Amino acid sequence: MQSRVLCGGTAAAVAARRIRNILGPVLGRGGWSRKQHEVKLINTTAGDTVKIGDISFKLKSPTNPELVPFNYLSEALPQTVAQHLRWIMQKDLLGQDVFLIGPPGPLRRSIAMQYLELTKREVEYVALSRDTTETDLKQRREIRAGTAFYIDQCAVRAATHGRILVLEGLEKAERNVLPVLNNLLENREMQLEDGRFLMSAQRYDKLLQDHTKEEMDVWKIVRVSEDFRVIALGLPVPRYTGNPLDPPLRSRFQARDIYYLPFKDQLTLLYAAGPNVPAERVSQLLSFGTTLCSQESSNLGLPDFPVDSLPAAVHILEAFPMLSSQQLLQRLYPYDMLLAKEGRTAVEDALSRFELLDSGKHHFPRGIIKVEEKDGSQTPQAAVTVQIASKEVTFQVPAGTRPLRSHLGGLNFIRTPSHDRLLAEMMQSHMVKDMCLIGGKGCGKSVIAKEFSEMLGYNVEPIMLYQDMTARDVLQQRYTLPNGDTAWRPSPLVTAAQEGKLVLLDGIHRVNLGTLSVLSRLIHDRELTLYDGTRLLRVDRYESLKEELQLSDEELQKRSIFPVHPSFRIIALAEPPVAGSSTQQWLGPELLTMFLFHNVKPLTVTEETQVIRAMTPNVPKDAVEQLLHLTHKLRKTNDPTAQSLASSLSTRQLLRICRRLSQYPEESISHAVNKACLSRFLPNLARSALQKNLLDSGIEDSSVVSNQEEKDTSCEIKDGTLKIGKVSVPVYNPDEKMKVPDILFYENAQHMMVMEDMLKDFLLGEHLLLVGNQGVGKNKIVDRFLQLMNRPREYLQLHRDTTVQTLTLQPSVRDGIIIYEDSPLVKAVKMGHILVIDEADKAPTNVTCILKTLVESGEMILADGRRIVADPAFARGRPNAIVIHPDFRMLVLANRPGFPFLGNDFFGALGDIFSCHAVDNPKPQSELAMLKQYGPDVPEPVLQKLVAAFGELRAMADQGTITYPYSTREVVNIVRHLQTFPDEGLANVVRNVFDFDSYNKEMREILTGALHKHGIPIGAKPTSVHLAKE
Repeated sequence: MQSRVLCGGTAAAVAARRIRNILGPVLGRGGWSRKQHEVKLINTTAGDTVKIGDISFKLKSPTNPELVPFNYLSEALPQTVAQHLRWIMQKDLLGQDVFLIGPPGPLRRSIAMQYLELTKREVEYVALSRDTTETDLKQRREIRAGTAFYIDQCAVRAATHGRILVLEGLEKAERNVLPVLNNLLENREMQLEDGRFLMSAQRYDKLLQDHTKEEMDVWKIVRVSEDFRVIALGLPVPRYTGNPLDPPLRSRFQARDIYYLPFKDQLTLLYAAGPNVPAERVSQLLSFGTTLCSQESSNLGLPDFPVDSLPAAVHILEAFPMLSSQQLLQRLYPYDMLLAKEGRTAVEDALSRFELLDSGKHHFPRGIIKVEEKDGSQTPQAAVTVQIASKEVTFQVPAGTRPLRSHLGGLNFIRTPSHDRLLAEMMQSHMVKDMCLIGGKGCGKSVIAKEFSEMLGYNVEPIMLYQDMTARDVLQQRYTLPNGDTAWRPSPLVTAAQEGKLVLLDGIHRVNLGTLSVLSRLIHDRELTLYDGTRLLRVDRYESLKEELQLSDEELQKRSIFPVHPSFRIIALAEPPVAGSSTQQWLGPELLTMFLFHNVKPLTVTEETQVIRAMTPNVPKDAVEQLLHLTHKLRKTNDPTAQSLASSLSTRQLLRICRRLSQYPEESISHAVNKACLSRFLPNLARSALQKNLLDSGIEDSSVVSNQEEKDTSCEIKDGTLKIGKVSVPVYNPDEKMKVPDILFYENAQHMMVMEDMLKDFLLGEHLLLVGNQGVGKNKIVDRFLQLMNRPREYLQLHRDTTVQTLTLQPSVRDGIIIYEDSPLVKAVKMGHILVIDEADKAPTNVTCILKTLVESGEMILADGRRIVADPAFARGRPNAIVIHPDFRMLVLANRPGFPFLGNDFFGALGDIFSCHAVDNPKPQSELAMLKQYGPDVPEPVLQKLVAAFGELRAMADQGTITYPYSTREVVNIVRHLQTFPDEGLANVVRNVFDFDSYNKEMREILTGALHKHGIPIGAKPTSVHLAKE
């Protein structure tokens, strides 16, 4: 029923008004619009005119037609969109700039582009991020042939050429960056860095009546075209995260709320996306989505439902009508991981209200049966057959540029039912959209993504994301040519988009949303504008443009326009968001619109057993059972202490333990588990929880056994073979002998046991992480370890200001040109040296996390565009590829996490990719034997007193009575002083260590009490009873 049929004052008209008020919220913000606006193109001799309803606009022919948006207008424009376009046209005719505000998603950008296509206007697009500076908007300085000069950027180009400047994401820009545009918006004036002055068209034309064009050019005055307009796109802040609009900037724009399309228009779109999907099912999905976007839902703290992803979901339903709606909605809106308990209940209530909860008749895919190459298609396609219920469904998906694999299973990939199902679901999502895999550390996200890419013949481009990554790191970086000129280098992501690779964005939960937002246009529209003016277009738009303008590929490339390869896809990998956390709740309404989400759940016991058995066939059977019993017990518990232990026993870590057990079956499981959890440095509560769970799982404590073994660990080098304890290794023959450490080292049983342990892992090909308090001999052990094996080392010390760039390259200027010199890390990778990374916990964990791809996949991208690769075949014919030397290894040293150490939790962030070793102070016998070697002339009773006193102080530090953990380094320094100056009294020398605490009264009393007890007369008074015993 349409209200315009009815007369004004009848009862029927009143009823229509009521219905309009009731249905207003359902049909969109504006209720029912009475006026229907038609969009017409009228051709006349005077020129073409566009009419939207009663507003008409005279078209001009564009000078650069390749800059006009293409293929954005749909056949049938929804009325709401026509109304928005009409409003923009009104503002355009008034010469006003507009701000389209609304919820996240591609709709606002799409409406702006549709208007530009309709009015044949050229566009200058810029996605703002937190790294945007005024040089990105006004002018950037470049160097050519040794001379610096300015190149106009988007705002200046748009103003002088009469284009439309589209600014997307105003809430992402740092405050006080955008005011640079204030005068250009208000008066169409701007002073440029190169001395030119932009002046409004009216004033310029007025001056031109009295002066010549040449005079104006001498005065460096440039005319701003009367066709220049700005369209800004932004989110409402505070509802969404971002910086609020600066009042002077806000007042210069005319705003329009671009809310989601009304229900009726959305429904039409979805019916077109899935013509064979039952109408009832489509409207249920849309009703659910609309409910979650309502004001009531946002009051409950539920993030907006990504309504713009619904066409993708309907597309999947078109191919799989038997698929469960609830499972599908979980991919669009993963409420299980996203929300706390109340939020989940609210979403499930909405699901049941619209009859979307799982019922028996709907199914989920079981697995992939076959993947075949599709012949005859211009773009690489694969026909995938998936088993769902008892049916087999074949559908087409984009494939990579390599030939497909003939068999399904990969060499290192063990198929399990849950992975089969996940891969089948990923294939469905791959048909329509980019996706994101969410799962805990070490649960196999990267392995699944690699297997997925292998199945479809994709080349993978792994990109490790880190917290202080800038938009330039993501898209394009500045560099200097050998002659000193500045140039732009496309990032791996951009080259992957042009070559049709599968990009793995690893760690999307770490990166700042303001940086990630520059990718939203690439993800939604497959379009991208780079800093140097290069534009990437979606393939169909590129082809239509080519056809329309009758240009060849070469001519378009000269104009810096390239197509995005149709096979290009992104898979993001992330750790689960923490509901209610301010820092770890990374999954917000904006990210929800970008991907379809898949949850990588931890494996079940049977599946994990199957994976471990297949990967390490020789491992003792009962050992695997005990390990898995313990792990799954810890994973299922509700106790948060035990759950934190479970994260240390990820599938990746279990495989490492089993690889070691298969090589050394006599080792105890409890030793391996304690090592993986670093139980020596766990808080007392967590340690006792671990011991209790070990006993419950039938794993006996190994600390009792290790005491007898301590005596027979020694090392010897015989006939070119090094033997530590029972493990032997050939001594290395290095090219650079001067880089082999050569240190003074007094052997003791405990350190030899640590070295034997390290050697076992080293032989298994692991990278090692040594964690311990200060002064326990971590550096000594590592240097001695390398000295014995005769391995050259590269040394890298981290600190608070370490960045990803300094970790990989060291820039220096030579003859006026920036030259990047390899850091120790790159040298070690090239030469096969051992890289010792010291103080790893001092650098921010978001920097050190880039070591993850290097350790895991042997790949890493350097700041100068080179990349480290593991596969020599990949490096052939690629001058910028560095192949990892097979002898390269990393030994990382860090202090234990927690007070009084001031570092970051390196073990928590990256512990499960290394083989971890806890290094402790030597036991009393070992320490005494070592001190005798440092001070042969010091009386033994004195040494015994020192060992006993320091042993007690360390026990106190473990219990938390004192904070500072006194170490072997301090005792050694005391003994060396006594050895050289034997006449000085012991009480005097120990003050070298304890004077740090002399101003803390409580601490001083505890220390003097402990030292007096062992006969060390520090700060003695007549009342010191303990000393009288001696």
